[in-house]
Amino acid sequence: MSAAATMTWHEDLATLVGDTGVRLPGGGGHAPAAANVAAAGAGWYGEEEEGRAEEGWAQQAKGFAESTAEMLRELGRGLWDVAAQSLAGAEDSELARRLRKRAAATGKRLSFMNEYLPEERDPVRCWLIVAAVAFVTLLVLGAGSDNETPVDLPKKLIIGPPSADRIQLPDGRHLAYEEQGVSANRARFSLIAPHSFLSSRLAGIPGISASLLEEFGVRLVTYDLPGFGESDPHLGRNLNSSALDMLYLANALNIPEKFWVVGYSGGGMHAWSALRYIPDRVAGAAMFAPMANPYDSKMTKDERRKTWDSWSTKRKLMHILARRFPSLLPFFYRQTFLSGKQGQPESWLSLSLGKKDKTLLEGPVFNAFWERNVAESVRQGDARPFVEEAVLQVSDWGFSLSDIQMQKKEARGIFELIKSLFNQAEREWVGFLGPIHIWQGMDDRVVSPSVAEFVRRSVPGATVHKLLDEGHFSYFCFCDECHRQIFSTLFGIPQGPINPAPQPSEVVSELTEETTVPDNATDQEQGKSGLP
Repeated sequence: MSAAATMTWHEDLATLVGDTGVRLPGGGGHAPAAANVAAAGAGWYGEEEEGRAEEGWAQQAKGFAESTAEMLRELGRGLWDVAAQSLAGAEDSELARRLRKRAAATGKRLSFMNEYLPEERDPVRCWLIVAAVAFVTLLVLGAGSDNETPVDLPKKLIIGPPSADRIQLPDGRHLAYEEQGVSANRARFSLIAPHSFLSSRLAGIPGISASLLEEFGVRLVTYDLPGFGESDPHLGRNLNSSALDMLYLANALNIPEKFWVVGYSGGGMHAWSALRYIPDRVAGAAMFAPMANPYDSKMTKDERRKTWDSWSTKRKLMHILARRFPSLLPFFYRQTFLSGKQGQPESWLSLSLGKKDKTLLEGPVFNAFWERNVAESVRQGDARPFVEEAVLQVSDWGFSLSDIQMQKKEARGIFELIKSLFNQAEREWVGFLGPIHIWQGMDDRVVSPSVAEFVRRSVPGATVHKLLDEGHFSYFCFCDECHRQIFSTLFGIPQGPINPAPQPSEVVSELTEETTVPDNATDQEQGKSGLP
């Protein structure tokens, strides 16, 4: 038999691969290649060398995973090459040109998100990875939701029949309103309160007592913003038109001279507009955690960052959508407060709440008020008014808060300018010069206390009342003692309502009642005297 016929399969394999350089345990540094291959072959078929540990299942799984990943990567490369060859020259087609324009426009609108990426990263690949991870996360959450314990279904939102008084505005729209407190002819002070986002005329000052309004002689007027409650929509509205609506309402309700404006949270935006556009009709302003435009030209980057530091992630997302992609907001609104179901403000509005706010919102009194107020707010079932309100909050207001109170500019020559350097006389202020009181909870996580500091810097005449341990809702809503403190700060010692002077017709009627003697009384007197 020849030498080739007597070679074992180990030796035959060694002649094909040559010396691989692999040295297995037990072999010397210069062991023949055949011996190495033989040892390897013995390992493959379970013929382990003496003292060698058997490979565990973890190492086998790891090797299988690495092999699978390598196969998938090669498969992906192959598919990419096939697609590239198939689409070669397709970039000049009509479909490709249309898609390229749409992709470029979309990329331009999304370019602001690249600020959140490291500089060395390719935005296209990074956001593709982010989208893929988000998709997988949603699949996992959806798969795991089957094992969750069942929860009570939300109750249906109950909307009552229309009940508001309405006035007609010069443009033909109707504005719904509600009055509380003393009558118009007895009011010592008149207050007009625009409501905040997802609210209505029913809010006013939540929990304000009729006796307190009577004690201070206050007439409180609240109204529905356009498209909210029973007020007609107003397409293309802005803060200038909002101030004019307030002015027309005051004229229609015979509010004499000046009125106070009350702004709470998002309603503060409309209160600011009244101070800016109709300052001659406003006596003063009472603000409670009022919002400011986060894109005010006078706001610093640090102040802007502090504005939303305490916001939840979802609220920040809604903020970005309102500013960049408002057409997507109706989708989220119809999943929450426009769904026809009841819900909580912290979930519907994506709010972060402090201790006192949580305690208040969990109480039955606030829940009853919230359900009634939200039901009235969404009465018309239209998402457009809410989108308009959200966009207004993050858009150009048409003015800066520093425009509300400004120092009068005077044309000066060179001599007047030199004289002013030695004369420290203060310049004249213009704009709204009435009192502005701002109450700000220091534990407010909806409107950051830093906003009040920005207002103080922008409006020098504003007085800021800092409330330790108070949140966004806890001081303004359902707090009798708080309401008394507010009215005492605004109006001083309570003097009650005004007693109007009687009209001449009323005086004549009273005199007639006193001098007129009933016929039956005359008959009785005649009977007693014996006269026929």
